[in-house]
Amino acid sequence: MIAKLSGRLDETGADWAVIDVAGVGYLVHCSTKTLTALGEVGEACQLYTDLQVSENDMRLLGFADGAERDWFRVLTGVQGVGSKVALAILSTLSAAELQAACAGGDAATVARANGVGPKLAGRIVNELKDKAGGMAGGTGGPGSAVAAPAGGVGADAVSALENLGFKPAVAARAVALAQEELGEGASESALIGLALKRAAG
Repeated sequence: MIAKLSGRLDETGADWAVIDVAGVGYLVHCSTKTLTALGEVGEACQLYTDLQVSENDMRLLGFADGAERDWFRVLTGVQGVGSKVALAILSTLSAAELQAACAGGDAATVARANGVGPKLAGRIVNELKDKAGGMAGGTGGPGSAVAAPAGGVGADAVSALENLGFKPAVAARAVALAQEELGEGASESALIGLALKRAAG
């Protein structure tokens, strides 16, 4: 899977950008916040990515940081939230604002996003309330002293643990603890190995 792109910003649209990586142009769908963070056409840029494959479509999504990508993955896990709605939410709210809204049960804030009605906003908040504490982007609080990894190998390690069946909050905390113990230069495999022990313990 394509996890990250580093290249030159070639072209942009309302909700997409083309990133030139060694002569190959990647069409990437992005939130408006990410598009703004990319800078000017012709400049060097970097995006964290998520590849979505369906029966009749293949779409590459781009994010300014790992926290935004993690929230996108969690949002699209909610029934009724596709990539378009998730990007609309991330265009309206930062990762920190989204975490605060979900943790506080604030459906009205989520409903500010284009295409998100009160019913869907309520479902999003209800389903993600328990996960919000372990997600990157917040200011912490009771029971969330360890910050979730915001990107790079940390975010990939969290994703790996989630794929093994661990809840996002548990996976994020386990990886954060492992990262704290091993240091910033730890490899992804080392992080996953130690995080598995922490999550299982």
